[in-house]
Amino acid sequence: MMLELMVLRGEVATAGRQGRDRLWDLATRIYPDDDVLIPVGEAMRLRDGRRLRALGIARSRGLECPVEPVDVGEAGEPAVIDGIKGEWRVDPAQLGQRFRGRAALLSPLDRLVYDRKRTTEIFGFDYQLEMFKPAAKRRWGYFALPILYGDQLVGKLDARAERDLGVLQVHAIHEDVPFTKAMTAAVHGEIRDLAGWLELDLALPA
Repeated sequence: MMLELMVLRGEVATAGRQGRDRLWDLATRIYPDDDVLIPVGEAMRLRDGRRLRALGIARSRGLECPVEPVDVGEAGEPAVIDGIKGEWRVDPAQLGQRFRGRAALLSPLDRLVYDRKRTTEIFGFDYQLEMFKPAAKRRWGYFALPILYGDQLVGKLDARAERDLGVLQVHAIHEDVPFTKAMTAAVHGEIRDLAGWLELDLALPA
């Protein structure tokens, strides 16, 4: 909590990683030495605009979140989502754009799914990070990855990098909707790519 507070105050910043641990340094040695100081109000406006561009659509006001808030203030334009309450904002630059979806395995901390309430309301996707639950109470796995296909969240991947064995062990692929052959092929392709990126062999369930 102390480090998070110092990050928010601009006193320290992440300088790199050593394994799973983050390395910290003074912010003055990490951030660019810029003589132009942006007023707080303008900085918040820029931040809200960038956050909205990343999310596409978001609530004007959201729940308190100490690390990365999920609201966007007055950025963008007002929007209404049928059947969902709340004051929403949309990035007008993204309206009317052609969309080309694909399959992807998401981190549980990805901006698309980080706000679990938003994820449930917009996508109808039930998800929780279960690493802090007892094993017997987990539905999808210790660190299950949400599966995106096209413009829908369609399932969860329960897999673990077993580095001592040199494998990415897939325990289960939970389908929220029945996968078509095309979906199955695309998701399996993403799993193979993940194993390759991790430099591990792939071990699928029997």
